[in-house]
Formats: sequence, C-alpha cells, structure tokens
Amino acid sequence: MTLLAFSGHRFLAEETMRGTLTARGLSVRDLPRLAGEEVTAQALAPLLAPGLFGDGGVIVDLAGVKPDKALLELLASAPVTVAVLDEAPPATRLKLYESRGELHPSPAPQKAGEVAGWVTQRARKLGLKLDRDAAAYLAEVFGPDLTGIAGELNKLTLLDPPHTADLVRRVVGREPPGDSFALLGAATTGHPGEAVTQLRRLLAGGEDPFKLLGAVVWQYSLVARCVALIQEEGRVTEAAAASRLGVKPYPAKKALDVARRLSEDRVRGHLARILDADVAMKRGLDPSATLERLVVQLSV
Repeated sequence: MTLLAFSGHRFLAEETMRGTLTARGLSVRDLPRLAGEEVTAQALAPLLAPGLFGDGGVIVDLAGVKPDKALLELLASAPVTVAVLDEAPPATRLKLYESRGELHPSPAPQKAGEVAGWVTQRARKLGLKLDRDAAAYLAEVFGPDLTGIAGELNKLTLLDPPHTADLVRRVVGREPPGDSFALLGAATTGHPGEAVTQLRRLLAGGEDPFKLLGAVVWQYSLVARCVALIQEEGRVTEAAAASRLGVKPYPAKKALDVARRLSEDRVRGHLARILDADVAMKRGLDPSATLERLVVQLSV
C-alpha cells in the first residue's frame, strides 16, 4: 500500500520510522524485519502479502545491501506497508522513494552548536530543563553520538531538577575530548593551564604524542602563513585565507584567530621551540613531558 523510506542519521531515522508507523496503527515490534543477506526477493515475497485483517507490513534495512532494480520494484509495488531504512540512498533510489512512496529524511546535526540545539530540543520533549552549559557539555563530550546523548538524557529524567551543568557532568562522568586547535589557541593567548589540560585530554584519549606534534607543526605552519598574509594584505577574510592556504574554511578560521594575536618575531620564536621539541622527542626524551614543556613555552 505504501513505501516509506527513512534516510539520514541512523538513530534519528529509526525514531522517525517508529513514530510514522505508530501513527499508521502499526507496531515496529510486531513487524518482521529483514537486513543484510536476508534482503532478497525470495525472503520478502511471503511478507508482502496482505494479512486477513488488511494491511500488513515489513521493515527492510538496506545497510550494507545493494538492491537491484527488480527488488526495489518489488518493494515499491507491494500491497502492504514497506518501511525502508536507507541512511544514504543514491540519487536513483531517492527518486524512486519520492515518486513511488514517501521519503522521510532525518539529517544529522553536524556542528557542536547544532548538536547542542538538538540536545536542548530533545531534553524539552522529555520534560527536562537543561541550562545552556549542560547542553553544550553533552554536545562536546559525545559529538555526533546522538544515541549516547539520548541515553544520558533518559537517566537525567530520573533525577530531580534543576538539571544544571554540574549535575550533568557528575552523572555523565566524561571529560570533553581534547582539541589541538584549542590547545594552540590557549597557548598563544597566554593560558598555559588550559593548553596543558587540552593536551592531557588528547593524550588520555589515546592520541599518539608524535602525531600530536605533527598536528601542532601543521597547524602552526598555517598560523605562520596567516601572519605573513596579514602583513602583506592587512585585513584577511576566512574565505581568502582558506583559498590562499589551500585548506578548508574551519582550519583557516582557527589559524587566523591565532595569527591575529601574534607578531612575526613571536612566530619565529615559537617555530624554534617546536623544532627543539621535535628533535628532543626523536632523541628519546619523554614525549608527553616534552609536549607539555612545549605548550608552556608557546604560552610565554
């Protein structure tokens, strides 16, 4: 009777599917669900026949499956409700879903601010009044892991308000991941404590010290080039910096933020300290201690 396609973020697509099927009087728990190697015309055929009491249904998960034209036609022409989970369908399947059924996209929030906004909205639906810092904290520690965030919000519903950032931190018990650009930004603005904190978070998260130094070298090379651009042209936009440096807008913006606070002499001194740290680590000195000493040196 109806082909319903659910695309986008896996967690959101599953939720949208459950809500849509429930609104149609169908229970996700009661519907057969096929995935992987089970998704064949032979396996689907007996599930696509109406039941004694009218519309039946089936859920088809296309993760890792490459359905051919015949199989898609079988699903689109079925006399029962067919719910298809298809996270990133190609253009041909999108066209089929839109022309032969209904497409329900669930795009994932990407940036930290978007994730924090999603956290706030979901918390509101659960009757939670999270403050802005609490939502930002969950977005920072979980990133795009919406399933993990949803689990923590469910736990918070069992606790009495107010649901402050401090309470959420105690319940979740996770440190935000380190940020190598934040590390560099803190160091170059004279905040060695914050720079060392970012470094320790990165190391605790399993980052290799040598790769971290490589990231610092790459990022600082962008900073140095941005300092030169500013000296040559005065005002430099993020778009212009990205174009001149041959990088994406995000690293260009971060490099510009740091470069605007530095002089050429200070950059030269920092580059010398980075070189010293590189030599020290290659000679066998303790990598973590060497990196900590470096970020403190970059702060002065």
